Amino acid sequence: MDYETVSADDFGRSLRGIGLNLLVRDVPEQCAFLETVFGMIAHRVSADFAILTYGDQVFQLHSDGTYAANPLLGLLPETPPRGAGIEIRLYDTDPDAAARRAEDRDAHVLQPPTDKPHGLREAYILCENGYAWVPSRPK
Repeated sequence: MDYETVSADDFGRSLRGIGLNLLVRDVPEQCAFLETVFGMIAHRVSADFAILTYGDQVFQLHSDGTYAANPLLGLLPETPPRGAGIEIRLYDTDPDAAARRAEDRDAHVLQPPTDKPHGLREAYILCENGYAWVPSRPK
């Protein structure tokens, strides 16, 4: 599928399994963060929407304004963090490299790369919207 030209209708009908859609204050800035720190690819980036790919996984970003008629918008906190309690795990990203790139962007590294007892080396990186991104690799 060509994410740069697919219609909204065709894209929506193609989605399967579990989907991830994050509400963010600034879609282009969130895309820049995800591309720089985690090597994701952003498609159709606008002030309101973007499609992101991470390997063969696809997810979406929407600006708050696109949810004006959605009941979820009223539940968002006025101040960060928004994503408290959710971990977005990226199992194919080197946590050491991601943490360095995050620090270069002045992003908050909540936990530096650490070897965990469950067999992974991982870091916790907060984006400006308060979501916890967890790059990890097997030890």
